[in-house]
Amino acid sequence: MDLTHQFLIAMPAMADPHFEGSVVYICEHNDKGALGLVINRPTELTLACLFDKIELKLEIAPWKDAPVFFGGPVQTERGFVLHQPAGSFSSTLSVGDDIALTTSKDVLEAVARGAGPGRMLVTLGYAGWGAGQLENEIAHNAWLTVQAQPGVIFDTPVEQRFHAALSLLGIRSTQLMGQAGHA
Repeated sequence: MDLTHQFLIAMPAMADPHFEGSVVYICEHNDKGALGLVINRPTELTLACLFDKIELKLEIAPWKDAPVFFGGPVQTERGFVLHQPAGSFSSTLSVGDDIALTTSKDVLEAVARGAGPGRMLVTLGYAGWGAGQLENEIAHNAWLTVQAQPGVIFDTPVEQRFHAALSLLGIRSTQLMGQAGHA
């Protein structure tokens, strides 16, 4: 089961406060584990402030006022840029639908000079799972999975992303139960 380019949607019984009510975009999933980014948890930090911290100047609207997101509890001091189109940057992982994950500063330098990707989401930190851990969480009803749609990541208002991801499954949050049924 390869969950790359899928959304994980937290179920109501999600016990981990880092992931309660979250939608995670899976950027990589293989036999060693999984890496994803929470796409619906903006922080108070703006891109302009982040760029200042790394000694870049960002004055381009609407990017300068865009929020930096909490991508997950792992390496929260490190930046991750989810973007479309993929482009050609130093440390880039191609994910799907011309979406890429870049961890090198060159993508931010391109954004600062107005030559960056057309769509992006910047996070601090990521969500990570060891081998078999994510599969186990799914088996224990912690997550729903669905094929990702770039529009949910890049075009949907943050407060609607959870419901938009659920709607890809044809369900509403009011239909979710906290426990799994076992026959």
